[in-house]
Amino acid sequence: MAYEDRFRRPAAHEELLGALTGKDAPFNSMVEVLMFAAMLGRQKGKREPFEKAGEPIRLAIMEARTYGDVLMDMLAVVEDSDDPKILGDERQPERVRIFEEYANGGLNFIQGEVNASGGKDYVAIISTLVMDSLTAPDGRQSDVMELMQSASLDW
Repeated sequence: MAYEDRFRRPAAHEELLGALTGKDAPFNSMVEVLMFAAMLGRQKGKREPFEKAGEPIRLAIMEARTYGDVLMDMLAVVEDSDDPKILGDERQPERVRIFEEYANGGLNFIQGEVNASGGKDYVAIISTLVMDSLTAPDGRQSDVMELMQSASLDW
């Protein structure tokens, strides 16, 4: 079964994606934003489907990032941990969809933080989200962090 060589970005967040990338923004590229948003979406338990998509992004761009393809695979494994076949070539569209939906959930969360702050200091908002993740009050590790450690991946 052939699979698409692209992944979608939610059209509803085009403005946010643009604001989070660039010279004075917290990220250099939309792929970096989507990777961060997918992890945030997973951490917050926000997997949110969407229909309307912006310009798709080639999977090769994600795969060229350090651990980009691993991130997509890890999200799928954590989501469907009882099915090792989730990593099969024929299941790539499913892994891509899981990534897209977690990224959308993460972007929705970020947009909520932007709205709540009443400001446009995106660097401060992202920095706070990162610090909150690193200093979780209950001391528990996320499923993804446990997976990374068991696979000896050091980010």
